[in-house]
Amino acid sequence: MIRDLVVASIAIVKAEKEEENREKIENYVLNRIVEKLLPSLPLGASESKKDDYQRLLSVMEERVLSGEMDDKIIQLEVEKIHVEFNDTNLPPEMAKVQESFSRVFSQMNKEDNKKEVTVRDAKAILKNEASAKLLDSTYIQSEALRRAQSGGIIFLDEIDKIAISEKSQGRNDPSKEGVQRDLLPIVEGSSVSTKYGAINTDHILFIAAGAFHLCKPSDLIPELQGRFPLRVELESLTEDTLYKILTQTKNSLLKQYEALLSVEGMKLIFEDEAIRAIAKLAHRANEVAEDIGARRLHTVLERVLEDVSFNADEYKDKEFIVTAKLVHEKLDAVVENDDLSRYIL
Repeated sequence: MIRDLVVASIAIVKAEKEEENREKIENYVLNRIVEKLLPSLPLGASESKKDDYQRLLSVMEERVLSGEMDDKIIQLEVEKIHVEFNDTNLPPEMAKVQESFSRVFSQMNKEDNKKEVTVRDAKAILKNEASAKLLDSTYIQSEALRRAQSGGIIFLDEIDKIAISEKSQGRNDPSKEGVQRDLLPIVEGSSVSTKYGAINTDHILFIAAGAFHLCKPSDLIPELQGRFPLRVELESLTEDTLYKILTQTKNSLLKQYEALLSVEGMKLIFEDEAIRAIAKLAHRANEVAEDIGARRLHTVLERVLEDVSFNADEYKDKEFIVTAKLVHEKLDAVVENDDLSRYIL
């Protein structure tokens, strides 16, 4: 977990530095591509030819920036292959062995490889090359370690699965307590070695969550309980919350279905009243059956759109509007029938 946190922190710091040096990176990429598209001016050229060359250079740069040259094929020198091993689950000693193998493989490919690529692909290749040359990797690693150590957050989901409960003896596993004792030193504070350096977990925020429907927090070992002094019981999702999940989340189910059916050439539109009806019926289904939270939205939406999804080819280049009437036609009878809703929704 700590090593994954460090890798995530490095990605964040690297992205920030790339944004800070965006202009330098873009200029590097542009200059390299223009060099391939436009032969250099011969030595000893007259002043008039130099002026003409500069005008031609400006025109070529504009065409590259506008994307007009994206399909043009150029020959690009790709630097020696670097085999990257990034298995964060291995101990640092093994990671160092992997890096040694990486250097060996890199030495086996000393010669630059010339490849024919489109300008579009060259932009991506050269951007990575520019980042490696222009950014200070030592600073990125040290800053990432500092941030992970002082402001890192680790979320431990389904921690109830490792609790030992008398009610679920058939599910007990002797390794559950072992997992808890393995987690304990990390949560209470220890030094963890990574291939980027050691990181202390004293100031990392650990958040644990679990359903605890077959056990209770007191079924965890006392030492681990003491590491989570603040406890919060979450309430069931309301209709309004389900509506917000459908409309305000970045990758909501509505957007996913719209994108999925757009592949078939149809435009899917949800009326606001229909969305509210979906949220209301999903909430009702959670009340009459087992409360599975926002997961219920997936089965409800699938029920509403099953016919449309199956016959999507019939709506090619057309719009399909999901109305509140359609939602009620598909779901009312199922939701009201307690026995049926347990199996359908």
